[in-house]
Amino acid sequence: MADKPEQTLNIYALLIGIDCYMPNVLPDGSRYKNLGGCVRDVNHVEAFLVDERKVPKAQILKLTASVNPNEPTKPLESPEKLPTRQNMIDSFRKLGEMATEKAQVYIHYSGHGGRAKTVFPSIKGEDEIDEGLVPTDIGTLEGQYLRDLDLATLLKELVNKQLTVTVVLDCCNSGGATRGDVEIRGGEGIDEKPLQPGQELVAPLETLAATWRSLTEQTARGLKASGLRVARDYVLLAACRLNEYAYEYAFNRETKERNGALTYWLLDTLRQQNPGQTYQDLFDRINAKIHSQFPQQTPILMGEENRIIFGNELAERVYAVPVLKVEKNAETGEMQAVLGVGQANGMSKGAEFAIYPRTTRDLTKKENRVAIARIIQRGATDSLCKLEPINGEKLNVEDGDRAVLVSPSVNLVRKVYLIAQEAASAEDLAKPSLPPNKLLPEIFKQQEKSLEAIKNALPGNGWVELAEEVVAADDDEGVAYQLLLNNKEEYEICDRTGHPFAGIPPIKTSDPDAAPRVVKRLVHLAKYHATAELDNTDKDSPLAGKLIVEWLGTSDIYQLGDKTPPPSQLKPFADTRKPSVKLGDYVFLSIQNDSFQALNVAVLDLASDWSIEQISPGKGENFITIEAGKKESIGIPATSEGEDVVKILATVGPINFRWLELPSLDEDIQSKGLSRLGNPLEALLVAIDKEQPPTRKLSVARSPSREWTTKQISLTITK
Repeated sequence: MADKPEQTLNIYALLIGIDCYMPNVLPDGSRYKNLGGCVRDVNHVEAFLVDERKVPKAQILKLTASVNPNEPTKPLESPEKLPTRQNMIDSFRKLGEMATEKAQVYIHYSGHGGRAKTVFPSIKGEDEIDEGLVPTDIGTLEGQYLRDLDLATLLKELVNKQLTVTVVLDCCNSGGATRGDVEIRGGEGIDEKPLQPGQELVAPLETLAATWRSLTEQTARGLKASGLRVARDYVLLAACRLNEYAYEYAFNRETKERNGALTYWLLDTLRQQNPGQTYQDLFDRINAKIHSQFPQQTPILMGEENRIIFGNELAERVYAVPVLKVEKNAETGEMQAVLGVGQANGMSKGAEFAIYPRTTRDLTKKENRVAIARIIQRGATDSLCKLEPINGEKLNVEDGDRAVLVSPSVNLVRKVYLIAQEAASAEDLAKPSLPPNKLLPEIFKQQEKSLEAIKNALPGNGWVELAEEVVAADDDEGVAYQLLLNNKEEYEICDRTGHPFAGIPPIKTSDPDAAPRVVKRLVHLAKYHATAELDNTDKDSPLAGKLIVEWLGTSDIYQLGDKTPPPSQLKPFADTRKPSVKLGDYVFLSIQNDSFQALNVAVLDLASDWSIEQISPGKGENFITIEAGKKESIGIPATSEGEDVVKILATVGPINFRWLELPSLDEDIQSKGLSRLGNPLEALLVAIDKEQPPTRKLSVARSPSREWTTKQISLTITK
């Protein structure tokens, strides 16, 4: 293991800390202010390596520039110990010479980051920018940045020597004013200082170009952290995103000694790490600690995130999100947590996560869970969650713990918004066609009364309620359906984006019981969509990804009772991305069980007429059983034109999915009744069959998520 003492000796380090910048003002008038915690940062890192990782001091190179209290623009160190550009380059290469093959190489930089007009126009282009590290002598005539292309090339040299490289950059490229006891580790503006005569490149232009080309090919979006593009060959931990701030702060309130936020929490977390922890584990806690204190600083981790800390091994990847902050609601007293996941990740209000301690290696065992977190307020990239204990035990959730999605949550009760449209003007009426959302004057006069009828018919149905205002289309708690009056005196039911649903015949406002019929349709749609959205996204489930489903092809000669034809005798699809079958033909579905246990499988057809029917197995059976490692081919008749969704559900235990069946739209929904509860999942399915749902949301986290899974695929049926 990487944590054995004899292996920790195989670490070589280069530590660079710059507090003093001489003479502090550049020729264009901009400046890099002196800092107060960078030298302390690298001294603390050195102490950690020596005292806790037992790294011999002879294997540590250090360049520092400390502020001289008597002369702030002249550092205390002698010239050969200063982090000038050339000394940094020489130290990188000396590090490569010192380190033995397959050794660990750790590089830590604390200081300013900067931006300058590129000195590599033939590689990057005339108007491009170089980003990089700012040496102590940047304000002198000889001072020059260690630019991104320099740094990338020096790191590639280390990687090419079969060294395992870790880089920590506690700096940023954006400067600005601060208030209070903080400083920003970045410069302001773009420096146009050129290379001076005699200042050599770190490698020939052809080598630099090849290095840059290999990195830009890996990062089409140009994601950068302090000027260094991502590469899979090393681990890079940077203080912040591009155009964000890297802060240094007096974390010790007694001594007022400053440290970089990244370095402080890096060392604090390293001291608490257990054997087998990865850089992703390390990052999750650092990110949580920093982001809760400095919202404008978001660290970045790139490269081999699943590498064991100070090791060569790669751990199995675990897809989890960090707990950024744990707090008590001042009004309710309930415990809450902020998770690093939000709208950008496709999350919605009500989604549920299982919380595991950050030291937990196995996120597949339910007994390791310490809490359930349910999103109550979703943000773009983070969300506020309510914390609930496991089995009534005491809550013990901390910053940096990890959360695994177990339930995206399915809305049962949905909202409908009544759209009041404007009356067409004389100018509108003179046009060849009316603009959208404009009503003929005679229809406009009926609008208020017609919509009021719907409003009066909605209460009491249990499944659909009135929305007072339109909410964003991607808001799971917002509007699911929109309803309006068209110029044919008809009610139109639209999706949340305002597009009319296909396959729903119009209802005239003058028809008998028009409003109750519209509400009945809305209830039908709510039940249909609840089933369509039913999914198990617990990635820790042993069944995750184990149900393999695909269309095999079609046949126009197959008849019910015939032996299932082999794939070679089926007609292939003209477009495999959009499979279609002719009305009256059969289409064949392959279901493969790649799990280690037998699965009970049912196939539902969510048809274009808004019906849901279990099409396999047929009447009299609830499921077919597919043994572990086996597959089953099922023939399905194409009986109605349109686009259908086929949903395949599989469970370990016996279950009845027929509670999810629905007739076509406008037919009466008959309750199947509840004779018994076979298991917790079955009780959830029954909720969709209820005349009144027992809850607003169907929570998959409350079901045995390790014992069921589902897949769905679409099919178009044509004449």
